[in-house]
Amino acid sequence: MSDYYDAFEMSPVPGPGPDAVAPEPFRGIYGMPAFATIPTSDLAASVDFWIRGLGFIELFRIPGTLVHLRRWAFQDVLLVSAASAPAQAPAMSVSFACVLNQVAPLVEACRALRPNSVDGPRDTPWNTRDVEVITPENARIVFTAAKPFDPASQEAQNLEAIGITPPGVRRGDNEEHAGRH
Repeated sequence: MSDYYDAFEMSPVPGPGPDAVAPEPFRGIYGMPAFATIPTSDLAASVDFWIRGLGFIELFRIPGTLVHLRRWAFQDVLLVSAASAPAQAPAMSVSFACVLNQVAPLVEACRALRPNSVDGPRDTPWNTRDVEVITPENARIVFTAAKPFDPASQEAQNLEAIGITPPGVRRGDNEEHAGRH
C-alpha cells in the first residue's frame, strides 16, 4: 500500500521530455511556502550572476539590503547584504527544477561568468540531469531537469522499488487519494 498519489497539477514544473517548455518567470506576489536566504558581501555581483547565469529575475529590492529573485513560481531566493560570505561552499545545496533544454545554456552562461563554477551535467539514478553551480557568495545550487520517462530503464526500476510509479499506473489506494483535492 502506498500513500503517494499524482499531484502534478499543483506544480509549475512541466512534464519531462526533450520538448518540455519552461514556464515564464512568475511575477505574482504570494505567501512563499519555502525560500532560500543567501548572504552576500557584494550584492551587485551576486544579483548579476543569478540573473545572467542562473536565469532568475529581480522581483523587487530594498536598496543596499535585499534583492528578491525568482524564476518559476515557488523558486524564490533572497540575496541579503552581509559583511562577509562563507569562504567555501557548504555541503548542503538548494535545488531548482529546470527543463532539459535549459541545462546546456545554463552551464554555458555560468562558465562564461565564472569559469570554475559548474560541475556537471550528470545523470542521476532517479531520472534527472543535474548541474551543480557554486555562486559568487559560495552557495551550492543544483539545477535538476527530469529526463523522459522510459518504463524499461534502470531509473524506472529504481523509482518503482520505492513505490513511485508514472502517472496513470494504478497502485493500491492511489485512486482514492488522486480524486481528493
